[in-house]
Amino acid sequence: MFSEVLHGLVSGTQANHGVDQDRPDARLVPCALRIGIIPAGSTDCVCYSTTGTNDPVTSALHIILGDSQPMDVCSVHSDATFLRYSVSLLGYGFYGDVLANSERNRWMGPLRYDLAGVRTFLSHQYYEGSVWFVPAPETQRLPGVREQCVARCHVCQQGSCSEKMELKHLSDDEDKFIKGSGGEWRVVQGKFLAINMATMSCACPRSPQGLSPSAHLADGTADLILVRGCSRFGFFRHLLRHTNADDQDVAVSGAVVQILAITGHHELRLPPGALMFDHSFVEVHRVRRFRFQPKNQQLCVAPEDPSGAEKGTKTHTFSPICRSGDQFPAQSTWTCDGEMLPHTAIQVRVQGKLIRLFARGIEHQ
Repeated sequence: MFSEVLHGLVSGTQANHGVDQDRPDARLVPCALRIGIIPAGSTDCVCYSTTGTNDPVTSALHIILGDSQPMDVCSVHSDATFLRYSVSLLGYGFYGDVLANSERNRWMGPLRYDLAGVRTFLSHQYYEGSVWFVPAPETQRLPGVREQCVARCHVCQQGSCSEKMELKHLSDDEDKFIKGSGGEWRVVQGKFLAINMATMSCACPRSPQGLSPSAHLADGTADLILVRGCSRFGFFRHLLRHTNADDQDVAVSGAVVQILAITGHHELRLPPGALMFDHSFVEVHRVRRFRFQPKNQQLCVAPEDPSGAEKGTKTHTFSPICRSGDQFPAQSTWTCDGEMLPHTAIQVRVQGKLIRLFARGIEHQ
């Protein structure tokens, strides 16, 4: 229901100001009206990420007090066609497959997500393609130690200032990319188990810290999480960290704890600054824009720099790598805030502070 209200409000605002939503490079007009959410869904991640709880009374009090929390929104396009808006998670690979598999068992209720998750995990399917992104400015890059978004967040306040200075620069980069001159776009190619873009932490009761604990609500960026092909055990360890309520950065399975006890390591102290994404097969980028091309539509790197794809360097010329008669690799489905997208090749732009909620961010504990 929140997604429907969001789309109606944003689309109506753009229509009133003559903004064409089908233009991927269009700068959208922020909405004047605020949205109040009384949580009653299956995850309530928007409420959980903006208030720290999914308690209906807390949300009602925020509405009564007239609190106002700005929030970024991602506009999703396929070529020159607008698809949807996203405020929480865009997922391809694992999370997209979970949603697609769960749709066949809607009669099971919320239990269908557990069943679909197990089936998807056991299939261990990876997908090939190219990920293009424009990184955030240096001042907004991922810090060495997590800094979570809280009420009166100074990161979001700084983001609003730097975002204004970057607008013209990013528009120039878009033109350079289309013309094939590279600009500030970077590329990562390979085989991925999951490609996730989190506009907020995506916290919920099942994942108290969220998919990306350091993602901010209103800094004009999103966290791009790339999970490359790895073993089932390695991927399980990555997923396990999302469900740990105490210390998500240092989640350890019960078997490992027992081994430490047997070997006498009772005084083990893991570093408080350990990152959640410290697996070798996981990389995270804080980005302003993002594109994905599956392998059957993949773009090649410049001939003069054949190693550029792995290093994330700039590219200059593009050509399809699949010829007539080639067998297309398997493709997944994009999930956009719980809805499936009809296209696989998409482009995304973060629209800073596009909407406001009746909330104030998570208060310091």
